[in-house]
Amino acid sequence: MPANFWPENDSSNELDPLNSLLSDLSATEESEVEAEPLFLPFRFQGRRRKAALVLTVVWSSTIALHLISWGYIFVLGLTTILGIHALEVVFARPRRHLKQVEGDFPSVSVLVAAKNEEAVIGRLVKSLCSLEYPDGKYEVWIIDDHSSDSTPQLLTELAKQYKQLKILRRSAQATGGKSGALNQVLPLTQGEIVAVFDADAQVSSDLLLQVVPLFQREQVGAVQVRKSIANAKENFWTKGQMAEMAVDTYFQQQRTALGGIGELRGNGQFVRRTALESCGGWNEETITDDLDLTLRLHLDNWDIECVFYPAVEEEGVTNAIALWHQRNRWAEGGYQRYLDYWDLILKNRMGTRKSWDLLVFMIIMYILPTAAIPDLLMAIARHRPPMLAPITSLSVTMSVLGMFRGLTRISKEPKSQVSTYFLLLLQTLRGTLYMFHWLVVISSTTARMSVQPKRLKWVKTVHTGAEKV
Repeated sequence: MPANFWPENDSSNELDPLNSLLSDLSATEESEVEAEPLFLPFRFQGRRRKAALVLTVVWSSTIALHLISWGYIFVLGLTTILGIHALEVVFARPRRHLKQVEGDFPSVSVLVAAKNEEAVIGRLVKSLCSLEYPDGKYEVWIIDDHSSDSTPQLLTELAKQYKQLKILRRSAQATGGKSGALNQVLPLTQGEIVAVFDADAQVSSDLLLQVVPLFQREQVGAVQVRKSIANAKENFWTKGQMAEMAVDTYFQQQRTALGGIGELRGNGQFVRRTALESCGGWNEETITDDLDLTLRLHLDNWDIECVFYPAVEEEGVTNAIALWHQRNRWAEGGYQRYLDYWDLILKNRMGTRKSWDLLVFMIIMYILPTAAIPDLLMAIARHRPPMLAPITSLSVTMSVLGMFRGLTRISKEPKSQVSTYFLLLLQTLRGTLYMFHWLVVISSTTARMSVQPKRLKWVKTVHTGAEKV
């Protein structure tokens, strides 16, 4: 996911109308009846009230399960249903993708929004301007978001070396953060496929040759490549992030194989221009533009493919405080999309398979951690085990299994050696311990969103230029 920016004077109750191409979006359903637009200003109002309502319902329902006689039977039934879905996900066969482009190569526009990236901008431009792709078929746009360091000067020198490089400089008055920067440059680009990277991205030279063929299936609106942690060996936190990205890609690939939801992760995302324009570009009223765009693409009946290879390397955060702030932003942005588009989700606009997949993900990722607190309090008060223990056990088991299989897919060690599997097991156990931070992040974030006004400030993930170790 990207390093996002958002203004301090934003409000969860009074949001100004979108002043970008997002506000012009409209869509038509398959029945040829005019559908409600995906993007209207009112969707982003009252998030705190919606979050408070959801929190109240979750807490009340959890307490009620402890008080009614058939509460445990209900939990066992729900666990069985989720377990069946989990088995389907585990045994799904990932799609086979075409490996070469048929006919002419589609043009590609590579976009990077950069702000104070002097430590990494040179390496980034050299990498992106040296990709293997037909001459004249791709362009690289760096949007300098009013940097105050030496980034502008470095870009000026780099533009003299690389003919593919184009630069857009934003003024100090420009708004919208990363989303605003991408929306501003989009009309200037020519690519049929739009690729977005963070400034710390490190990619292989054959990246485009591997990713572009995936768009030969017309229903594919976007592709997300796996995010790899360049400094994974640095400490416990970066090793945990490596395992986290492995399990994330594994489950996304398995879910899409069943016709479920694939998600964008900001860095290393490729979007078909027609799909991007049909759902309104990037949302400037969200703190996670990638997750918001994910849901709107699916609501507009596009598919998103997720692949292990190629991967895009990025710097992992190296301490608990930075991780806490980053994951809180991700959690809030992920939760916001349910609050913003709940009515369209309930209308089954994505189709039954995707709607069900999204519901299961919401239960495991958001509802279960939120319900953990009242469940634990009631268990202590009534001297009994937590009511939601069966679902929690299923969730942890799936996470461990998915992490092991994900780490196995990215491991470069010989699979025939017993020592390799022992190492993978240790990495899985360490990664599982690391992943428990999400329980605290999700539960605290959903509670905070319900009782406090949105505390928006300009936030940026600092990149140091760490190389793969």
